[in-house]
Amino acid sequence: MNYKEIFEQISDELNDFDEIGQVATYIPALAKANPNKFGMYLVTEEGHEYDHGDVDENFSIQSISKVLSLVYAFKLVGTDLWKRVGVEPSGSPFNSLVQLEYEQGVPRNPLINAGAIVVCDILVSQLDNPYQDFIQFVRNLAGNPNIDYCKETAESEKECGFKNNAHINLMKSYGNIDNDVEEVLDLYFHLCSIEMSCKDLAQTFMFLARGGKNPLNNERILTAQETKRINAIMLLCGFYDEAGEFAFKVGLPGKSGVGGGIVAIYPDQYSIAVWSPGLNSKGNSSKGIKALEIFTTITQSNVFGPSPIFDELEYE
Repeated sequence: MNYKEIFEQISDELNDFDEIGQVATYIPALAKANPNKFGMYLVTEEGHEYDHGDVDENFSIQSISKVLSLVYAFKLVGTDLWKRVGVEPSGSPFNSLVQLEYEQGVPRNPLINAGAIVVCDILVSQLDNPYQDFIQFVRNLAGNPNIDYCKETAESEKECGFKNNAHINLMKSYGNIDNDVEEVLDLYFHLCSIEMSCKDLAQTFMFLARGGKNPLNNERILTAQETKRINAIMLLCGFYDEAGEFAFKVGLPGKSGVGGGIVAIYPDQYSIAVWSPGLNSKGNSSKGIKALEIFTTITQSNVFGPSPIFDELEYE
C-alpha cells in the first residue's frame, strides 16, 4: 500500500478542514505551541517507515506517557495492579473528582489522571530510581537515547496542578497511595513532560502492534495476553470521554495527549503517530482525529474489520 501517497491525499483533504481547535492553555508551557503544526508517521510490521509534515519536531506527549508507565508497572507487579485501578471507560472528564470519590479512591482506569497517579505510586514503590529507570525504558522502546523529560513543562504543570493534588490526597485518604504525595506527583508531572516526535512515538508503540515484542531488538516487553489487555484499555479509555467516538470513527486502539499528539496501532500491521496541537472540546487533537479517520477509511484498516466498499463520502 502506498502510504506516502495516502498521506498526501489526507493532507489535501485537511486543507478544507476548519476545526483546528485551540492549543492547551491551562498548562502555560503548552500554550506556546503552534496550532498550524502537523505531522504523520507510520511504521509497518516489516519495518518500513512513511512520513508527512512535521514528523521530526519534538512535542510534549503528556497523557500518552500514561500507557508507557502502565506497561512498566504491569511488568513489575502483574495482575495485582488491577486491585488498585479499574479498566472501565470513565464516561467523565479525565480529572473528575466526583467519580473518584464515588468509587472510594479507586480510579476507573489507568489512563485518566487519578489512575496514572496510582501507577506512578507503584513505580515509586518498585524502582530504586524511578525517573532514570522509566526514561531509559522509553528510550529503549524508541531506539532514541536523547528522549528526555522537559523540566520547564514539569514545573509548569506542578504550578497549576491543583486538581491533581486533590486527586492524590483523596486517594491517600482511602489508602490507595502508599508513598509521599509530593514524591509521587513529581514523578507524574515529569512523565507527562516527556518530549518526543511523531517518529519516536510510532516506533515506541510498535511493540503493542507486535504482540509485546520490541522490533528493534526482539526483546519481549509483554506477553501476548498482556499486550491484548493494554490494547483493550487504549481502545476503551485512550481518549478521555471521547473514546467511544474515536473507536466509532477510527477503529484503532490508541492514546492522545493534550500536547496534540495521538498514537494508534493496528495489531500485526503498523503503528501510526499524528501531531497537531489544536485540541477539540474533549482535549484531543481535532485535526489528528480527522486525519486518522480518513486514513483508516482509505486503507480499510481497523480492528473491527475492513469496509466492504469504500465510499469517499463516508468520512465527510
